[in-house]
Amino acid sequence: MKIAFLADPLSTFKIYKDSTFAMMREAARRGHAVYAFEQRDMVLEEGVVTAWVTRIHLTGEPDAWYRPEPAETVKLSEFDAVIERKDPPFDMEYVYGTYLLELAERQGARVFNRPSAIRDHNEKLSIGQFSQFTSPTLVSSNPAMLRAFHEKHGDVILKPLDGMGGAGIFRVRDDGMNLGSVIETLTDNGKRTIMAQKFIPAIVKGDKRVLVIDGKPVPFALARIPQGNEVRGNLAAGGIGVAQPLTERDREIAETLGPVLAERGLLLVGLDVIGDFLTEVNVTSPTCFQEITDQTGFDVAAMFIDAVEQQSRKAAQKES
Repeated sequence: MKIAFLADPLSTFKIYKDSTFAMMREAARRGHAVYAFEQRDMVLEEGVVTAWVTRIHLTGEPDAWYRPEPAETVKLSEFDAVIERKDPPFDMEYVYGTYLLELAERQGARVFNRPSAIRDHNEKLSIGQFSQFTSPTLVSSNPAMLRAFHEKHGDVILKPLDGMGGAGIFRVRDDGMNLGSVIETLTDNGKRTIMAQKFIPAIVKGDKRVLVIDGKPVPFALARIPQGNEVRGNLAAGGIGVAQPLTERDREIAETLGPVLAERGLLLVGLDVIGDFLTEVNVTSPTCFQEITDQTGFDVAAMFIDAVEQQSRKAAQKES
């Protein structure tokens, strides 16, 4: 198979923990040809979507970890699979990228995750489709409604709808200290929609990343545990990742959402679960592959490449 990865610059990869690298390594181990390109490398010309792609060979070295061949322009439809692994921010450039990938799909490209599904699933707002699993939540730009939500629930989390890595998350306790300032800042004085959620005390045991691949849960989650006085468990915010078996509740959430999201074209999803509550549905570039594998021995990348191979075969059979 020829597999192309749409990712951030390869020079930015931290290969000891990067999930995209783990995918590439497993694909290469199986003998697949691995290619890489960035979002800016895509072009629509005369109705055809191409990209300036580079075939790479993994060296096994920690620093110069890949050897590139000369870049070439290739139709995205010529690949057996295109793996969308561009990290947020989910800005308009990201959206334009999904439009180009969607056009490429119409020309025969097999893109995972499906571009339209990525656009349709805001990673914060998507939990509203599964409210049976969420803590009390309000999405609004109205300062009065946000204040009333805090008054009702006392201890709340407020966060932007387009953040990543824990950026912009605030906790306001019962005393309401700095509530007005936080609301003004996050909503830009009522002009930007944000999310408020009742604080979940179980965060002290970790913000669990539950990976779901082709509708099926990985049997281990990575609990990202806040350190010190930090309320955020995100690894980017200093959290410590501890792999652990799924709880019954984790599995219930994953097995309920998994088939629904897979049917929509989301091959890989990262569910964030705190205690018994779903807090986010990550669809852009879910991570934690290597941390789970290193700590448990369960090969997450192998499960993912299995799914890519299976979906590519199914698509090829439909086309033949």
